[in-house]
Amino acid sequence: MAIKSQKDFFSGLLFTVVGVAFAWGATNYSVGTGARMGPGYFPLILGIFMAILGAVITFKSLVVETADGAGDKIGSWAWKPLFFIIAANVVFGLSIGGLPSIKLPAMGLIFGIFALTFIASNAGEEFNLKEVTILAVILSIMSYAAFILLLKLQFPVWPTFLTA
Repeated sequence: MAIKSQKDFFSGLLFTVVGVAFAWGATNYSVGTGARMGPGYFPLILGIFMAILGAVITFKSLVVETADGAGDKIGSWAWKPLFFIIAANVVFGLSIGGLPSIKLPAMGLIFGIFALTFIASNAGEEFNLKEVTILAVILSIMSYAAFILLLKLQFPVWPTFLTA
């Protein structure tokens, strides 16, 4: 059986693998019932749905002929966006928690969001400083309102050397 669409085939496999991993990982927690859901209920259901969706996409990529008959080929890796998106998330995590082993203090939520926004925006084709700054300000205000004011989560908002 020939693969008729490489993009669909590999994305379907990815969905299936991630779905099975979620469902399997959820079995380590109490699942509960529909009326009294445990901590493993949502990841289990999500994992099952993702695995089913992945299986359907993979199956479709093997049986449904594409319009041009050649199928969608997988292109080369987009290294620049991959690097900047991963780097932005790593910097955000380090900003929130710091890294005590090298004496890097926690820089807080606001700094983390600004760093994440500015680093991730380099993944695109164009960079507009004004737009990125406005986005960072809006994300910072909304994150502060959601996580600190409404959910009352306890993590640093500002750099530890400013609040100590």
